[in-house]
Amino acid sequence: MTKRKQERRATQRADARLSMRVEVGPLGDESAQIVTESQNISSSGVYCHSAHYLAPLSKVAVTIVLPQFGPMKSRAEMLKCDGVVVRCEQLPGRRVGRPYELACAFTGLDDERRRLLADYVTWRNLQALRAAARGKTGNGRSRSRRPRPKAAVVRKKRVVRGLRRRTVH
Repeated sequence: MTKRKQERRATQRADARLSMRVEVGPLGDESAQIVTESQNISSSGVYCHSAHYLAPLSKVAVTIVLPQFGPMKSRAEMLKCDGVVVRCEQLPGRRVGRPYELACAFTGLDDERRRLLADYVTWRNLQALRAAARGKTGNGRSRSRRPRPKAAVVRKKRVVRGLRRRTVH
């Protein structure tokens, strides 16, 4: 029997593809910017893929575009904060463009923005649960639905079959 790894995260996370930018401190005269997309997020940090290696414990500035969500949110919001790289590992196999898994912990996040992120994570997870529930029947099994062909597709197939029959070899 194998022992399961204990979850060390203190905050809930949600799968979310959010546009984001990670800026590393000055390298020469300019800072390095990584434009990417988050894979999942929590009120304490973010996980994404990166084309560049960033050393663990590097200080970074993180900007995330948080979309409009919930009934009270009227527009998208840019969330900016400081962070620290907690993990940067190369993905297995050859990947073009984004060969590193990058995890950053938020360090400079005030209570209001942390609460906003926690609200977003809760909302996102509820959306995922609702979507999963729609695909299930009352007994917990997934419905097996075969998509019905549209009338235009059916007509096109009939025309093609008819043309094949008429073709002289």
